[in-house]
Amino acid sequence: MKFNVNQQDLQQALNYCQGIIEKRSTLPILSNILIDAKNSNLIITATDLDLIFIHKINNVEVLEEGKTTTVSSTIYDIVRKLSSGKKINLTLNETSKLHLESEKSIFNLNCLSPSEFPLTDENFNQNEFIIKSKQLLKLLNKCKFSVSNDETRHYLSGIYFHQTEVEDKNYLTAVATDSHRMSISKIRLDEKIDFDPIILPKKTIFQLCSLLDSYDGDVKVSNVKSKIKFELNNSILISKLIDGKFPNYIQVIPKNNQKKLEIDLKLFLNSVDRVASVSLDKKDGVKFSLSKDTLDLSVNNANSGDGKETLNAKFDHDLEISFNSRYLIDVASQLNGEKVEIFFNDTGSPALIKDPGDFDSIYVVMPMKG
Repeated sequence: MKFNVNQQDLQQALNYCQGIIEKRSTLPILSNILIDAKNSNLIITATDLDLIFIHKINNVEVLEEGKTTTVSSTIYDIVRKLSSGKKINLTLNETSKLHLESEKSIFNLNCLSPSEFPLTDENFNQNEFIIKSKQLLKLLNKCKFSVSNDETRHYLSGIYFHQTEVEDKNYLTAVATDSHRMSISKIRLDEKIDFDPIILPKKTIFQLCSLLDSYDGDVKVSNVKSKIKFELNNSILISKLIDGKFPNYIQVIPKNNQKKLEIDLKLFLNSVDRVASVSLDKKDGVKFSLSKDTLDLSVNNANSGDGKETLNAKFDHDLEISFNSRYLIDVASQLNGEKVEIFFNDTGSPALIKDPGDFDSIYVVMPMKG
């Protein structure tokens, strides 16, 4: 095996691999990436057995085809420290070491046989549909902060994707909840798709976000029973799905929250963030004291002191209610409009948050007892 590749192309591919590979893997081969040079392409694969990432670099000068595996973190660390954009020559030598050369640097890296590398080839072509990368990224970003960290309820530790129909329009809907808050976001589909409901694991969500961040184009999505595959231009991500039943989220959405607060989004976000500064562990609730067109925000912490701010808002009732500041900041940071709309019922009931700039996303936040 012998090929030359551009430093930036290789660094980008290896960078994606870092997020897939587990730092403390029991199987040495899982710390390695598979490098395959053929037909003027370089294909790099990384896996943790639950997630497989395959990236293709085109127009690579392949002088001799072949494949090998080497430790991902080591080659990444070397490549990112080489001069940007320079040519890197890689050769698999007789002693099965990967010889890497660029400018004045020479490295020989240990390799493991590519035959040890676990690859599964599954037939994914039955249910597939195309989605725009920015739309998929929107769904992930609007929901990912509500994903649960509770290991005991594994079915909440991902985003629930399913197809919904409203007034003869088809949508791909994403939902996430940790039972204290919930995000729901949907995007319009051109037509009904063949897609079974799935729960996408947290690690996959973050990997997908980092891929989609730097990609603008179509994503082909296909799923078989327990796995899903996302195909971008030069990257493929195949993931196992969470096996479990997502709760009936519709019944959690408040139906009779008639008290509407309308407030400038930036002012609200900054104000909550400032007031929450006195709460060291962010566990203290931000208390809302609402009266006619006025919102008083306050936080009181026994150890560090208290803080309060007053904001002008549109509101027609009197109400006192407390929330976890982190939850409000997470939601507000994802809103697109100039304003935020929060609908209340009473002190003990969940609030419904809407974004006038995006009718397809809503959020539910439970109040704190206090």
